Parts: sequence; C-alpha cells; structure tokens
Amino acid sequence: MIKAETITSNPAQLLDFDGFVRGSPTYLGGVSGPFKSFMDATGRLWRPQQLKGKLTCGFTVSALPSGARTTTLLSMFTFSMQHGMIWVSQGLMPSNTKAAQRNDVNYLVSYSGAIAQSPSDAGAGDMLPGDLETARLFGERVASVAAKFSR
Repeated sequence: MIKAETITSNPAQLLDFDGFVRGSPTYLGGVSGPFKSFMDATGRLWRPQQLKGKLTCGFTVSALPSGARTTTLLSMFTFSMQHGMIWVSQGLMPSNTKAAQRNDVNYLVSYSGAIAQSPSDAGAGDMLPGDLETARLFGERVASVAAKFSR
C-alpha cells in the first residue's frame, strides 16, 4: 500500500506498476485533500500519457448513508480517463428487491467501484459484513481482470 501523501512527492514511482486500486474517504462530496494533491502531482505524467493502458479502479467510504460516494468515484474515474487508463467496474448487480437488507452485497448500489458506509466514530472492524463481502468480491473481479491482461 502506498499512501497518497507518499507518492505525491515522486509520482513517477507509478510507472513501476501495471495498475492501481485507489481508495479515498469521501470528504465533503469528493476525494480527500491528500488524494486530490496526489492527482494534481501527476500532471507531468499526463501530457506524455505515461500511465496510459494501466488498469485502475476505485473505492470509497463515507460516514453518512447518503454520502457523495458516487461523486468521489467519478472524480477518480475522470482522473483515470484523462491519463488513458483502463477502469475496472464493480461488476455486481444491486441488492434492490423488497427483501433486500442493509447487510446484503452491493446494497448501497455502485457500478463504478466499491462503496461502503461507516459511522464516523467506527473503526475498520466495525464495517458491515455486506460491505466487506462487496469489497472482497470487487477485489476478486479486479484480480480476474488483471489476470486477463497479463496473458
């Protein structure tokens, strides 16, 4: 794992990787300040399209049930498209039946990346099992797509 604050000082380190799974908490409708600084720091890689063709995806968590998680993912997606990267979607159908419960897989419904909600005073161990399973399935999908590209 590389923190946004670390890579911001030398974004050329990204060239050593075939792809990225990016995550940011949702703060006030978008990515965190350190994550935005990371995106801005990649400007010198943009014009020569040095990240073009690399796999990427995103995930986010917000404290509020109606938080702007989709806006956060859209920011990551737009950033990735500007760099010519290949975005891996969530690949899960939503839990949208009358019987659906908050603890079901993809209950919060995202197609673009993994999302979760956690109260602001909760820790990682307090995540709902449905959100954790959604994240696990997303990880499997990303690994599966990456394997197809490595052939």
